[in-house]
Amino acid sequence: MSGDASVNTDAGFLGSPDNVGSARDRVLKIQAKLHLWASSDPDRRFGDLFNLVADPAFLMEAWARVRGNKGARSAGVDGQTAYYVEYERGTEAFLGEVRAALRSAAFTPLPVKERMIPKPGTRARRRLGIPTVTDRVVQASLKLVLEPIFEADFQPCSYGFRPYRRAHDAVAEVRHFTSNPRNYEWVVEGDITACFDEISHPALMDRVRKRISDKRVLALVKAFLKAGVLGRDTGLRETHTGTPQGGILSPLLSNIALSVLDDHFVGEWDGWSRWQRERRRREGLGVWRFVRYADDFVILVRGDRRHAEALREKTAAILAPMGLRLSQAKTLITHIDEGLDFLGWRIQRRRRPGDSRRFVYTYPSKKALASIVGKVKRICRRDSNLELAPVLHQLNRALRGWTTYFRPGVSFATFAYLRAFVWRQVMNRLRRKHRRISWKDLRRRYCDGGWWPRDGEVILFNPTDAGTTRYRYRGTQIPSPWPTAA
Repeated sequence: MSGDASVNTDAGFLGSPDNVGSARDRVLKIQAKLHLWASSDPDRRFGDLFNLVADPAFLMEAWARVRGNKGARSAGVDGQTAYYVEYERGTEAFLGEVRAALRSAAFTPLPVKERMIPKPGTRARRRLGIPTVTDRVVQASLKLVLEPIFEADFQPCSYGFRPYRRAHDAVAEVRHFTSNPRNYEWVVEGDITACFDEISHPALMDRVRKRISDKRVLALVKAFLKAGVLGRDTGLRETHTGTPQGGILSPLLSNIALSVLDDHFVGEWDGWSRWQRERRRREGLGVWRFVRYADDFVILVRGDRRHAEALREKTAAILAPMGLRLSQAKTLITHIDEGLDFLGWRIQRRRRPGDSRRFVYTYPSKKALASIVGKVKRICRRDSNLELAPVLHQLNRALRGWTTYFRPGVSFATFAYLRAFVWRQVMNRLRRKHRRISWKDLRRRYCDGGWWPRDGEVILFNPTDAGTTRYRYRGTQIPSPWPTAA
């Protein structure tokens, strides 16, 4: 069925900061309608969406998101940052120019600026594409229009880069299904080779066309995919595959591409009733559950290792039409008793001390711990002339973020180790800077007579103060930002 998603866009331009709230309300109202229409009719194709992309409210909300992002300080190939646009060109004039370019079909995305950034916890580096501020605003507006439509189709097993969903939900689902009495003991740890770089553009556009019939929106999506990459050493390169990491639209497009996995495995799961799953298990056929966060996924198997090996081959066949390859070397098959690393967590079934029963525990992985340890070292060894207060500020930001992420698990022992490590690094820095000072004077000057470092009102964050908690598995109860009852 073909549908027309036309919505009244004859609102005055909302370019002033005073109208940000009204722009957001208008965007949410239209998004709720789009989500409702998409949810009520899975076969509906949406036309006349381009007017929404160029709508003043959508552009204003898109600007607010671009301006509030940490990347606002990064410039694209045109050398302009969000701050430059705001203070030199003026927000209202800038958005007016963007809208005029869109409506006159004069808008053309510029190549993204390529930067190589380190992968967390490793020495490897990955590509990051930085679009221009103008392209970021148009991408953000396009995402505001497309996201509520495709969210109606995305499966509940997918958690990455989706509203109201987080990595903890994916980890909680793995823990839920590997625990007693479900006991999904075998795990396929999926690793897609260069996922963001190898997605087939024709295959991706075919999936977008299943929901979108507006040719101008399709052309805009394709233009961003084909915009090219400008590297320091390689110059301008055309992009025939992939979605550049760093673009606001890229996570949504990658989810659309990888939903081929979600649809297949959820279709199998929904095709089995609870009674059928038990019968398959008794007959030695096996059952499985799929969990994905962006391009990281696991398949939880209740059966034998041979079932997991067969699923690895099946997954590779499902990904092939999207131009994606499964890394045979890095796609591992493990038993839950051996444990697996997933999204920074170590998930493993162990026997509880003093108890014959076994439970599935989640705690920070060695790779995640090595990442924060390396960051602490770099901060403490950087610029010995700095006073202690700015060093403590940097450490506190890093430690608070890391411990907040790992609170919902069996993390206290790791936090205690990190506490001791951070203390040693800070004290060693002070000893290197003040080589002739005694311990007594050092503690008096930097620990207020005690043993915990501080500089005036700035106190080193104690990782054990974060505490630990339990993250409950939410399953299909995760709410939508656009309830279908709206």
